Amino acid sequence: MTLSSLLLYAGTLFLVASVPGPSITALVARVLSRGYRDVLPFVVAMWLGEAVWLSLAIGGLSVVASSFASVFAVIKWLGCGYLVYMAYRMWTSRHDVAEEQVLPTRKSGVGMFLAGFAVTMGNPKIMLFYAALLPTLIDLGSVTTVGWFELMVTMLITLATVDLGWVFFASKARLLLKSPRAVRIANRTGAVAMAGAAAAIVSKS
Repeated sequence: MTLSSLLLYAGTLFLVASVPGPSITALVARVLSRGYRDVLPFVVAMWLGEAVWLSLAIGGLSVVASSFASVFAVIKWLGCGYLVYMAYRMWTSRHDVAEEQVLPTRKSGVGMFLAGFAVTMGNPKIMLFYAALLPTLIDLGSVTTVGWFELMVTMLITLATVDLGWVFFASKARLLLKSPRAVRIANRTGAVAMAGAAAAIVSKS
């Protein structure tokens, strides 16, 4: 891959990823409600999902997508279901600050990872980027194994910059939450945003 091609890919991906979609909305809502300590599995799963989409695009996305359309639909609905579940937990959780400082369990980490992967695999914005926009930026038919690796590294650096930036700003906003009332407002705002993210995924084909 040429440097200009990688920079074009990185710049376009940065712009697309920076626009809050269902995945970012869910991520920010979780940080505002629970803090940043348990979102790493969610973020890593988002990156893994994008890596899968990039690999599918290079390997022939249209053929794969048509062959496994029902599988992607199931993944999408599972991800939406978990987002709704997390929204319910946020809405009904206690609102004392001390409770929010409890470290997450291993089980919640697994759940966060699966939710992040499912949401990313079922996100229409991500699908359209790799299916429609990426082929206009890069000649996917000429991508070698080395080129695939270079694109992967570029993707991870770009997404890490965007996603961890959102986590940072959301965690800073959370520091302003010092009272139970403020925590309750943040929890319920996050719950609405989380449910909205699930609805946004369901409403788009």
